[in-house]
Order: sequence, then C-alpha cells, then structure tokens
Amino acid sequence: MNVLVFGGSGGIGLALTKHVLNTVRDSHVIATYYHSAPSFIHSRLTWQRVNVTNEEELQTLSKDYPKLDWIINCIGLLHDEQHGPEKSLASVTPEWFLHTMSINTLPTLLIAKHFSNNLKRSDQPRMSVLSARVGSIRDNRLGGWYSYRSSKAALNMLIKDISIEWHRTMPKASIIALHPGTTDTQLSEPFQANVPDGKLFTPAYVAQCLFELIQTFSPEQSGSFVAYDGTPIPW
Repeated sequence: MNVLVFGGSGGIGLALTKHVLNTVRDSHVIATYYHSAPSFIHSRLTWQRVNVTNEEELQTLSKDYPKLDWIINCIGLLHDEQHGPEKSLASVTPEWFLHTMSINTLPTLLIAKHFSNNLKRSDQPRMSVLSARVGSIRDNRLGGWYSYRSSKAALNMLIKDISIEWHRTMPKASIIALHPGTTDTQLSEPFQANVPDGKLFTPAYVAQCLFELIQTFSPEQSGSFVAYDGTPIPW
C-alpha cells in the first residue's frame, strides 16, 4: 500500500506516518516536509521536500508516484511568531487572512487536481484532510478566529465539492474531512491552558483514531466531516 502524507514532519503527520509503517507491513509511505528533513528514518519511508502552495512542485511529485492508495493532508496553520487567531474585527489583516487560506485551503484543491489519476489506479483510493470543528458554521457560537475559521469552512466546502466530482469520475474513491481534536502539538500549544482534563490528546492517540477512521470509510461516506471518535460534525 502506497501512502502519501503531506505535512509528515508535523506532530500529527509524523505520528500518522509512524502508525501506518508500524501497522501495515506492506506499506510504503512518502511524507513531505518544508523547512528541514525530520530525523526519523525507516526502510519503507521516503521524505520529499515540497511547498504545497506551489502547483508545479505538486505536479512534479505526482509524476514520481503514479499509483497511490491513500493521501493524507495534515498541513495546517493557526498562528506564527507575529500572528495569532483574531479576537476581533479590528485585528484582521488581508495579508494574514490570505496567507492562512493559502496554507489551510488551497493545497487540498491542488492535491486533488494533480493526484486524482494516481488514486484512480488503486482499488480503494482514499484521501483524508485534517479540518477543524471551528470550521463548522453551525457549531460556531463564540465567533472570532476569522482567518482560521474561514479557511477551514472553505476547506470543508472543497472536500464536499471534490466528493461529488469523484462520485462521477472515481466511484471507488472517498474523501473525508477529519477533526483530530485538540492535540499536543505546536499548533495548539498556545491555547492548551483552557483545554478540559482528558481532552488534550497525544499525537500517537490521534494517529491511531484517524487511521482507523480512514481504514473503514467507504465511497458512500465520501464528503463527510467527522471527529476523531467517528461522530459526525455539522457543516
């Protein structure tokens, strides 16, 4: 089984990479990074440096691996050293909004565009994308976090849209949006103080939960938005 993990150097991405390698003995994992290659090595693991916002780089990567069974996109952005989630309209800037969209939303569209044929060669093609509960419009009761919420809501629409096209062109395929819960990673670190007891998960636990979900999803469930424990999340 050939698995491509975008963002394999991140907390959840690396945990999923390790889980697939440890669980599926005939698996080969291609994992991407952007800044520096991780120190983790494995005989069935290939690291690839990729800028997921660069369409040419994604197109080149797609030609290197003509057959893929799973694609998992773990890339996400919530904050950096200069920016955090906006608490008010006054703190919104066009630059940060567009940058957040370019990282959280656009890559999934480009990946689906350039890797559909790679998945089509599989008997059970699956694509999974890490979304977030805060991207649910119906579930939004607190407001704020304008850029992040918008980018994840737009991502969810893309996943639904792609599932409809794939139902016609690739009926064996499934694509799903996954909410991993609050995971102990760099992305959530500044916001962990208010997490209820027992609700801050290790990357290894989340990887196990997500792997089991991906493994059991069927084409009939394509276009779904589910949490790490399998419960549906309203759009």
